[in-house]
Amino acid sequence: MYNRKFNFSAGPAVLPVPVLERARDEMLNFENSGMSVMEMSHRSAVFEGILARAENGMRRVMNIPDEYAVLFLQGGASLQFAMVPMNLYQPGKPVDMLHTGTWTKKAIVELGKIAEYRLAASTEADKFRRVPRLDEIDLNPDASYVHMASNNTIAGTEWHVFPNTGDVPLVADMSSDILSKPIDVSKFGVIFAGAQKNIGPAGVTVVIIRKDLAERAGESLPTMLNYRTHISKNSMFNTPPTWGIYLIALVMEWLEAEGGLSAIENRNKEKAALLYDAIDRNDFYYCPVETESRSLMNVVFRVRGDDAALEAKFVAEATAAGLLNLKGHRSVGGLRASIYNAQPMAGVQALVDFMSAFAERYG
Repeated sequence: MYNRKFNFSAGPAVLPVPVLERARDEMLNFENSGMSVMEMSHRSAVFEGILARAENGMRRVMNIPDEYAVLFLQGGASLQFAMVPMNLYQPGKPVDMLHTGTWTKKAIVELGKIAEYRLAASTEADKFRRVPRLDEIDLNPDASYVHMASNNTIAGTEWHVFPNTGDVPLVADMSSDILSKPIDVSKFGVIFAGAQKNIGPAGVTVVIIRKDLAERAGESLPTMLNYRTHISKNSMFNTPPTWGIYLIALVMEWLEAEGGLSAIENRNKEKAALLYDAIDRNDFYYCPVETESRSLMNVVFRVRGDDAALEAKFVAEATAAGLLNLKGHRSVGGLRASIYNAQPMAGVQALVDFMSAFAERYG
């Protein structure tokens, strides 16, 4: 259909076809308004309805409690590496960091410019091939908050059990696995995520924050960097990314039509099991990630012997076969298949079939 290929990009990532079709149909004249969503005022009643659909959809799908605000911001998840400590850090109470790869490393760089911090756990010595075991985490009960990345797109690791941080707020960068499974939002102080994996298109960052935590910020904090600003103005202090928010509303409705996050989780487990089994049962490939830490969203693998030339041939031949964006991140090399919510089982099956044929040709 539409000559679409199977897109395994880590982000911006594949979107559900029904969402794209509906956006296409409503592109020029949204609900007989006579204009596109991209053209209408964000202060109009029509757009306020779209914003409410997006927020209420997220609240229903994720079962977000009333004491949490849902914000649609800009600046990407990377801005949150600075915005979170600007708002939540309490002097004399170092932030606890759970270091699991590139994205927590980037967060540490920004954190160090603003706040004191300590490493409560790190798997750097293991080249980030796993997430910390719960008994390896050394939490400070007086920390300002605990920072983690729930899924690591580059390393291909994922937290399948979250640490219990007690009264210390847990802040989670969920950019690449949000909406892939049910979670208990009440266990977190802040959840933030770039939209371009499972939520919608690039350009929107979703922040889910317990409202009382927003009161920590001082009055000297720049207005745009203060969560209270965006809570009080319902994400419309300035012009929000209107088209992206509209697509988020459509994705939430698609998720509900698909059976919600429990159904999505089952499907994601099936897709990941199919792909990991294809890697593990063929001596031509291997996965460097410890089994207990393997991501359901970003499957990293190598050709035996780490043959970079052969891996480049794999990517080139896969691309010719309509399987796109399988090259591993430039910092680690190898191969990577991102299988987010909208990646159909047919795409994973096509990849598995290609892997088998490729191994027969070159093994």
